[in-house]
Amino acid sequence: MKNATEISPVLELKELRKSFGDNHVLNGFSLQLFEGENLVVMGKSGSGKSVMIKCLVGLMQADSGSIKIKGQDITVLGQTELDVLRTEIGFLFQGSALYDSMTVRENLEFPLRRHKEKLKMKETTEALVMEALENVGLAHAIDLMPAELSGGMQRRIALARALILKPKIILYDEPTTGLDPITAKEIIQLMRSIQKKYGTSSLIITHDVDCARVISNRIILLVDGINYAQGTYQELSQSDDPHVKAFFKH
Repeated sequence: MKNATEISPVLELKELRKSFGDNHVLNGFSLQLFEGENLVVMGKSGSGKSVMIKCLVGLMQADSGSIKIKGQDITVLGQTELDVLRTEIGFLFQGSALYDSMTVRENLEFPLRRHKEKLKMKETTEALVMEALENVGLAHAIDLMPAELSGGMQRRIALARALILKPKIILYDEPTTGLDPITAKEIIQLMRSIQKKYGTSSLIITHDVDCARVISNRIILLVDGINYAQGTYQELSQSDDPHVKAFFKH
């Protein structure tokens, strides 16, 4: 693998700032995500993790700074260009966010209907839905409603939906929150197997230290609105810095 300094990041946030009145949430936060990498961003509640994600997916406008996806600054793109770029990104929302009134099949067909141009001639909607469900081991649940699924199954279906357009980048927002420890482990293993199968680059927002330990190639600690420290789990967990140590107390 090339040295990180020789290759362009697939995703880059530079000097991102966002304030709400006197509350300065992001104070020049920067990160780079490289191809095939699992990058974890950890921060305490209220540290700005969700604000950063919202800026990244366009639900919120940063006050300043740049957000580049595959070299394109999304803060200056028009709506049409943005929509095309968004098909390169899968997003697993905190709490799954399935449409309650739709079956599993309809939930997965939804992004395909919005982005028909991504379908290759040979690929049918049915085939893509089945492939996505098989990836998460839930082909048998295709005609069930979300209310008929356990929390872990809902998270898997949401992951299948995030994968259906075969994105290059997947954003995970607290993927294990609200799950029991066994189901959380299953979701983490699933994330790993998907990363291996498709070579995706993953940005994982979590405060689950166990998830970070198992999944990460690299971890960034978001403290006081900045990229306070970064390194492997091994490196950070052995740090003497009190701000860093606070993350790894069990």
